[in-house]
Amino acid sequence: MTQWTSKQKNAVFAAVTSWTLDAFDFFILVFVLKDIAASFNVTVQEVSLAVFLTLAVRPIGALIFGRMAEKVGRKPVLITNIIIFSILEAASAFAPTLFIFIAIRCIYGIAMGGIWGVASSLALETAPKQARGFVSGLFQAGYPAGYLIAAIVYGSLFSLIGWEKLFIIGSIPILLAVFIWFKVEESPVWLASKNEHKTNVALLPIVKKHWKLCLYAILLMTCFNFFSHGTQDVYPTFLEKQHGFEPHMVSIIAICYNIASILGGILFGSLSAKIGRRKAIIIAALLSLPAIPLWAFATNSIMLGIGAFFMQFMVQGAWGVVPVYLNELMPENTRAVLPGFVYQLGNLLASINLTLQVYIANQTGGNYGIALAVVAGSAAIVITLFMFFSSERLIKQ
Repeated sequence: MTQWTSKQKNAVFAAVTSWTLDAFDFFILVFVLKDIAASFNVTVQEVSLAVFLTLAVRPIGALIFGRMAEKVGRKPVLITNIIIFSILEAASAFAPTLFIFIAIRCIYGIAMGGIWGVASSLALETAPKQARGFVSGLFQAGYPAGYLIAAIVYGSLFSLIGWEKLFIIGSIPILLAVFIWFKVEESPVWLASKNEHKTNVALLPIVKKHWKLCLYAILLMTCFNFFSHGTQDVYPTFLEKQHGFEPHMVSIIAICYNIASILGGILFGSLSAKIGRRKAIIIAALLSLPAIPLWAFATNSIMLGIGAFFMQFMVQGAWGVVPVYLNELMPENTRAVLPGFVYQLGNLLASINLTLQVYIANQTGGNYGIALAVVAGSAAIVITLFMFFSSERLIKQ
């Protein structure tokens, strides 16, 4: 049985919580797209540009904060990152125009982009080696956990306080920075690299040397981001506009499928330690396909809720393997920057997702179900093919 120290527990807790609260701040926007559109007297498609830009600039944050984390350590960079995105989240509430709101969300995206790589490296480098699969699933489950919290907050408070104050609530993560300052120790892997004077490894030569690995990882993460955002971002709008559900019902369904996401991530992350990372991803991706008809084309809340539960169990099940899979693929001394950077580049290439799905829906008479099914099904199939035909030996050459 794996023995955990208090140092390891604190580091994993801080990493998972930082990713959870970061996701919470992002998904608050997803729930209130139509309300922001009404406030600024614009269309949902115009407001969706804020989501697009938030995702598009995340590679910049991954590169900036990742490089800083390689040079000065995971802990101080994670603290700085959390403080910045918390302040920007609160600032979103006071934007007087759509242009300024989008500008704030764009800068927020840079801050958000740094969290995944820095936090995941801190968690995986500190946790016991035998527990990395579980920690990977737990860490990635932080994303749907943030979505879950956003759904609960939206369902219980939106009608009382409006969308602006939801963003003010989103500044709460700043308190986590205090916990990290006092309770979390630096990554032992980074400390060892510092002692060996290996913390200033040049990134460009490593990318050139491992260009096939980086290209593979970027394309894979593009598919994965279409898989997650293609099943998440437009779903509340789909439930509200196409099915006419009230915010309370949307919140209940979102809570259900995010509980499934958390369970799926932890289960498949842990399973990957026994059957292998690639096989676990293939199983989860393929099992998402039978859920699509119910998830996208059911006509009542119960069936849609069941479909969404199984869909997100599999989507986030596949995602639960990603942190440890990328971490193990990348060369040492780049694991705070390269995994996060390729992940966020995948986000950049997939950042058109929401705008694309809204466009498909508009072209099909407002049928968001078709848009959801096309993107999710295509992503699942391509991910399966990537995993099936990839060879770690070849891409690392």
